[in-house]
Amino acid sequence: MELTEQLTFDDPDREDLYNYVERHGRVTEAEVRRGLNLDPSAFGHHLTVLRRQGYVRKVGDELQIAHTVDEQEEHAVDGDAVTVRTAEEDDREALVAVVDSVASEGSYIEAETVAAALDYDEAVIRHNDVMSRLFFVAEVGDDVVGWVHLDLPEAEKLAHTAQLTVGLRPDYRGRGLGQLLLDRGVRWAREHGYEKLYNSVPSSNERAISFLEDHGWEIEAVRKDHYRIEDEYVDEVMMAVDPRAVGD
Repeated sequence: MELTEQLTFDDPDREDLYNYVERHGRVTEAEVRRGLNLDPSAFGHHLTVLRRQGYVRKVGDELQIAHTVDEQEEHAVDGDAVTVRTAEEDDREALVAVVDSVASEGSYIEAETVAAALDYDEAVIRHNDVMSRLFFVAEVGDDVVGWVHLDLPEAEKLAHTAQLTVGLRPDYRGRGLGQLLLDRGVRWAREHGYEKLYNSVPSSNERAISFLEDHGWEIEAVRKDHYRIEDEYVDEVMMAVDPRAVGD
């Protein structure tokens, strides 16, 4: 199931089952059945239908939503083997740690928003009638060192747009990994028909602004004194790019 796919259900219990799994990220069959108080026979039937329709899949002893997992990419960067791949529910703890580490620097407000969402949610990947999101992660060895996140509005009038955030642990910056992640997110958006990606950063984060500008992003607007960082008012720089107009 693509995260851009419209969800359709012909049974309310089936919809409830999907939404329970989607909200919890990964959960056992017993937990879902108890949580929804479904008859075992009815539960088994609804789960079979959802699995056949490609909405839910079983991984080990747990259920997850069956989103499309993109092919992982392998890169060599300064002697390190770097893997860029779709994040999975098993990555949640490592992903939260790296997003929190970037957010704690205080110069990337959108990263703080992503960190708060991950702390609040039980799921990494979301796809429901209100919101959808996915992450790609950069992995060196067994360590998740960076991410690119796409927040996909479900509202029809915004469905051609997506918010993109990208971040990297400080000790891996300046080596090209950020570009690998950014390119992966932009390419995904282009392949799925998105026409505009946007991001906002404080004007004090000159490194991030230059990084995005170097990759074709443009400043659309500036909101004066929008942030208050350490008791100082800082402008918000609103940036955007048309993914169809930039290549890898």
